[in-house]
Amino acid sequence: MIQKGLKGIVAAETLISHIDGEKGELIYRGYEIGRLTNRYSFEEVAYLLWHGYLPDDAQLRALKNELKSNRELPENIKKLIDLLPFGMDLMSVMRTAISAEAGNFNYGWKPTVSQAIRITALAPSIIAYRQRQLEGKEFVAPLNELDHVANYLYMLNGSIPLEAHVEVLETYMILTLEHGMNASTFSARVTASTESDLVSAVSSAIGTMKGPLHGGAPSGVIELLDEIAAAGDAEKVMREKILRGEKLMGFGHRVYKTHDPRAIALKAKLRELVGQDAWLDLAMDAEKTAVRVLEELKPGRSLYTNVEFYAAAIMKAINMEANLFTPTFTASRIVGWTAHVLEQAENNTIYRPQSKYIGTLK
Repeated sequence: MIQKGLKGIVAAETLISHIDGEKGELIYRGYEIGRLTNRYSFEEVAYLLWHGYLPDDAQLRALKNELKSNRELPENIKKLIDLLPFGMDLMSVMRTAISAEAGNFNYGWKPTVSQAIRITALAPSIIAYRQRQLEGKEFVAPLNELDHVANYLYMLNGSIPLEAHVEVLETYMILTLEHGMNASTFSARVTASTESDLVSAVSSAIGTMKGPLHGGAPSGVIELLDEIAAAGDAEKVMREKILRGEKLMGFGHRVYKTHDPRAIALKAKLRELVGQDAWLDLAMDAEKTAVRVLEELKPGRSLYTNVEFYAAAIMKAINMEANLFTPTFTASRIVGWTAHVLEQAENNTIYRPQSKYIGTLK
């Protein structure tokens, strides 16, 4: 029997994460995702995914220091980015720049956590370097007084970010660190299964993430919320879209048949900012209306808010340009990809599925 897209095929055993689409659960290394976003930092959860346990104070300090010491972009990568045409999308720039990183560090087989840390540290610097170029601004060097997420915003904007902005972006990035055997993670593991290096595995994953059916972008949600803001009537806009047969962007998920736990965790963080940002208030109100209208017009479909909906609201609220949405998602997901590559290397078997020939003999 052919399973197109490998749907339903279990291709690996993993200790990294678990998704229960029926119950709406996402678990990292035994920890329910909402528990992690409420108590721990990006660095702590990254450590958990790489090592299998949360760090103590000394281990956390060591990780933060290693991330900070690897933030500076090598000159060869800066020069390469300078040569790339401005019309090249940021995901392609990331893939190209990270491929060029192969000669700057020891990336031989087997992959190591130090390799994973270096790629994780470099990704925000690559994004910020290119984005500042596109905006006609000077690159802002990393600031070692700031932790990973705060430094990313600092390099993008050139000023110390608001704590509220750091908190919501950090929550989003923790929620998107890892999500099972999705297309890009599978790409990374397939590449690693050939005993290729970690840079190659991450480059493969970035190329996969670039596809609109996977990484995509929350731009459709932005357009929906813009339309609601302009019309001043969320119910009218949504009802008309549904009756025309259009999809409400930000609602429903291929895996989750109930509430997306990432959306729940993100919404909980955003509730702390209600009243501080008109865009977030609009998103919260729009969700209530959408759920009610969907239940009325599409009964039994269980179309709840997904993480993309509130991701769009967050990006807009912290003034992040739309072209940064998927690269930012990628900068966090690198942690999950590298964790999977490390796991693949520990008990490696090359991936080699078969295909069924449906042609004829000549």
